[in-house]
This record gives sequence, C-alpha cells and structure tokens, in this order.
Amino acid sequence: MRKMTEKSIIIIGAGLAGLSAGCYAQMNGYRSYIFEHHSKPGGVAADWKRQGYLIDGGIHFLMWHRPSHPTYELYRELGATQVNHFPDMTTYSRFIDEASGTRLDVTCDLDRLKNDLKAIAPEDTLLIDDLITGARSMQGSNMSFAASMMGKPPELMGLLDRLKQYWDMRKVFKYFTGKYAKPLADYAQATHSLLLRRILENLFLPEVPVWFVFMLLALLADRQIGLLARGCSGFVQPIEERYKALGGEVAYEATVEEILVENDRAVGVRLANGSDHHADVVVSATDGHNTIFKMLGGRYVDEKTKERYRSWKLIRPVVMISFGVARVFPDDPPLSFIMLKDPIAIGTQAVHGFSLRIFNYGTKFAPTGKMVIQAMLETEWDFWNDLQKDQQRYDVEKQRVAKEVLVRLEAHYPGISSLVEVTDVATPYTIWRYTLNHNGAYMGWLPTPEGLMTMIPRTLPGLANFYMAGQWVLVGGGVPSCLYSGRHVVQILCQHERKRFSRTTS
Repeated sequence: MRKMTEKSIIIIGAGLAGLSAGCYAQMNGYRSYIFEHHSKPGGVAADWKRQGYLIDGGIHFLMWHRPSHPTYELYRELGATQVNHFPDMTTYSRFIDEASGTRLDVTCDLDRLKNDLKAIAPEDTLLIDDLITGARSMQGSNMSFAASMMGKPPELMGLLDRLKQYWDMRKVFKYFTGKYAKPLADYAQATHSLLLRRILENLFLPEVPVWFVFMLLALLADRQIGLLARGCSGFVQPIEERYKALGGEVAYEATVEEILVENDRAVGVRLANGSDHHADVVVSATDGHNTIFKMLGGRYVDEKTKERYRSWKLIRPVVMISFGVARVFPDDPPLSFIMLKDPIAIGTQAVHGFSLRIFNYGTKFAPTGKMVIQAMLETEWDFWNDLQKDQQRYDVEKQRVAKEVLVRLEAHYPGISSLVEVTDVATPYTIWRYTLNHNGAYMGWLPTPEGLMTMIPRTLPGLANFYMAGQWVLVGGGVPSCLYSGRHVVQILCQHERKRFSRTTS
C-alpha cells in the first residue's frame, strides 16, 4: 500500500489533461502521482511505429500555436513549445467530389475562398457572403474572448470576470445567438447547391454550431492553426518530461479499477492488480462513464449528470486505415475530404465520404522518399465491438475495409496499391482498448450547440476531494481545452486552500 506523506494528489490518466493537472500540481507545491492504463502517455493523442513508419492517430492540428495568443503561454508553461516545430496550416481541407469532379481548397485566403465557393455555387452568393463575414468578424483581437473563457474555471469566475468576457465578445456576441447558434446542418439546409451543402456539413461536424466554423475559418486566416511536424509523441513527450522534471511520478500499465471513498471523501484508488494507493485528492482525467459509473459505482450523481450521460450523443467513432507508401505527395494539403460517388459499406452503415490525412509536413513520419497516407471513416461502435469477440472475423473485416479504401484511393493516386509497404487498421475497439474511452468516442461528447454552451462541473455531488478534468468536462475535446481543464483543477484546489495559484516553479 502506497501512502503519500505530503499534501498529495492522485491523477487517473496520463493524457493531455492528466499531464497538465500533474504539472500545475507540482508547480503549486502538491505531490502528484499519475496512474495510466496504457504503456505510454498521451491518451488519444497517440502515435505508434510500424516497420519504419510513424502512424499518427491523434492530434490533427493545434490551435493558437503562435506566441501572439495567450494560449501559447499555456503550451510554454507545460514545456510543449521548447522542441516542437508547428508549421502553419494554410489549407484546412481539400474537398473532392467524385460525382462531379469538383475540387475545392479551403484556404487561409478568405477572399479566394469566397470566390471559389461562388464559382461552384453562384446561386448561394448571399449565404457565402454571410459565411465569410462571420469568419472575418472573429479574426484578430476579436478572438481574445476564447482565451478568457478558458483561462479561469467557471467555478471561480466572479461578476467582473463575466463582465470582461461579455466585453471581449461584444463585437461577435450576435454570432452566439439565433441562427448562428444552431447546428451547421441547419444553416447548410438554406443552400440551393447540394455540393455546397455537403462541403459545409463536412467542414467539421454537421452538429457543431455555425459560430464554431466561423471560428475555425478565422483561426485559419490568422495563421493560428499549426501542424505537429513531430507527431503526437513530439508534443506529448515534452509535457511528460516537464512533469517529471517538476518532481511528478507516473506509473504506466497501471489500470485504476476503483476510486476509494471514506465518509464521502475520495481517499485514493485501487488498481487492477489489487494494490491500494492513498492521497488527499483524487483527479480523474480519464473516461467519464468509466469514472462515474464503474470506479465510483454510480453513487455520486444528480439528475443532470444522469441525463447527460443517458441522452447526450458521443462523437461518432472512426475506423482509421493508414498506409505506408513508397512515394511522396509534397503538393497535397495535409487534410482532404473525399465525397464518394459510391458509398462504402461497413456493418449496417453506408459511408458516403471520408477524411484523408497526408503526413507531408514533417520528416518523422516515414523514411526519406516515403510517406504515410491515412483514411478515417465514421463507423459504428457496436459493429466492431461485437466483431472483435471473434478474432478471425474481426481481422478479416479489417483487411476487407483496408482493401476497399485502397481501391478508392487508386482513383485519386493511380498506382498507389503497388507502393504500399505497411497497412495499419485501428478500429473503435482499438481506441477503447488503449484509452478506455466509452464506445470508442475519441473526443468524448459530440460538440453540439447545447454541449458547447453547458458548464459541466469539475466535481460530483456529495463527493469531497474529487475532481474531473479532460474532454468529459469541456465538450469538444481538443488540445487547448484538455490542457486548460487540467490547470483548472489545480486553480480550484488553490482557491479552496486560499493559496496563490502559480504558473511557474518560482
């Protein structure tokens, strides 16, 4: 049995939120210890080696990667800016419509984007003007409200903090109400062009509010979206190193099965190997379902929490097929979306399009003269979870889907099939196996208008000395949100103990 002698914190999960919580705990005089289910840090921010290729299955891009934005300071405090290189994402995505042969690049040049959209959908001029106007309104200093919203946990925000938020949002406030606060799919229904409708719906997810897409386009135009040239591990490992340098400790392949509670106070954890570990505070930076209903047995929930976990939709899981190919694609954008002429059948689902990642922005992903190309298809959790119970059928289906995707890629990259040296398939079950994310939901909740505007408490009713961090308390996941959520926990702890919160070791 491990008993910590100082003011101590046990953190469950060494993903971005857990590492962040650990770093700020150490900065503020706590002794922290992280227990991680997997054999390495990062959680869903993961990559892995396959025969000389680096398969990156995590972070697609990094928002606010330049020193001009306050969030850059968060990255700096956590050590993530010291050895990384973040090339600008100048093209957010290339849309390829197989039926019409149309191609559209969503670039950082909003004037070009407006003209290109009008060229393919001249009948939707008014809506396109509205889209670009919304994006322009969120450019520059008008985006400062995003940092102020995440910089301090809602639990600690007073009247002056909220007034400052409203002031920072004064020029864009109208975009958070009315038609702009509704799902993007609703906004896209107003189009006359079916092609434009499909492009809009796939700019991110059709369920996100319209203002979210305005924000993405604004960040792109401001060159505030960067790529991870060293992959996920190149971003995560410096944070882990920072945590250890601050005196933090982490145990891998250490799965927490139960959160120990005495007199309605969290006092530690029990691991799968049966060992108990005690601390003054427990922080769960892992899956919300597993935390609340398994580790805590569902004992500390109110009606709002029950309803949230019962009815809120999760991000749709994906099957990810990565090919290591003996060829480079230097002129392709890092992200594309192929709208298929004929759908791909997976389980009971017809997949009408898929995202494609081209890892041509760093030298770590493949040997010289070679490259990784990765397709991501939305799929069903139940299908893959049921299938994995029969390993042979599971493997056969993975091979079938990979072959089918490769056939489709031949139309866009002739001869690619003969150049494939490595094929790697990760299913929703794969994601669950390594991260325990409920139903393979790699980003937690679906970022709907309701979810994005809901303040989810970092605590559970009736349970003292316990906090949650990560994508289950900040809807939409993403790097900044997860890192901020870890910092929030320590800010709340410091406030409760009436000690000044520190963002440095000095």
